[in-house]
Amino acid sequence: MRPLRYSVNVTLDGCVDHMAAVPDEELHRRAAETLARADALIFGRVTYQMMEEAWRRDPVTGTWGEWIVPWMEPFAKTIDSAKKYVVSSTLDSLDWNSEFLRGDPGEAVRALKEEPGEGLFVGGVTLPLALADLGLIDEYELVVHPRVIGHGLTLFAGLSKPLDLRLVDRVEYKSGAVAMRYEPC
Repeated sequence: MRPLRYSVNVTLDGCVDHMAAVPDEELHRRAAETLARADALIFGRVTYQMMEEAWRRDPVTGTWGEWIVPWMEPFAKTIDSAKKYVVSSTLDSLDWNSEFLRGDPGEAVRALKEEPGEGLFVGGVTLPLALADLGLIDEYELVVHPRVIGHGLTLFAGLSKPLDLRLVDRVEYKSGAVAMRYEPC
């Protein structure tokens, strides 16, 4: 069974906002390594569209967005080339190495986990919350940034029952961010 891994950037006050984290080379290298451990990525519509807009190589010119500096390219290459599954009831079509996960998302993810391979990665906020509630996430990585923003979505808001986790790894970064990896007890 392939493990389903979840990694998310979060502020000290528990907010999940992709603009709140200050990107640096060390954190991008870690994120590229995290994604590279997966056979496929699973996103909801919002996360898929956000990632596609930011990290997709231009299909006509083959170039990266102007804002991508050289140390971001390993992450960009990893996410751009990855197989992606998208849970959406509003999108009509996909490309960018992607296909829809149709039907019940829990059942669809269970089926993907049953396939052979190294693992799956889920990103975002809403879809991981639903998958956590179903007990489908096998590993949680929280990258906590030394910042308090006081607004926005909070991690796991609306979870139906507590998640008991045990710490299996911890890495501190020069930026003051700390990546903590947990597995369900």
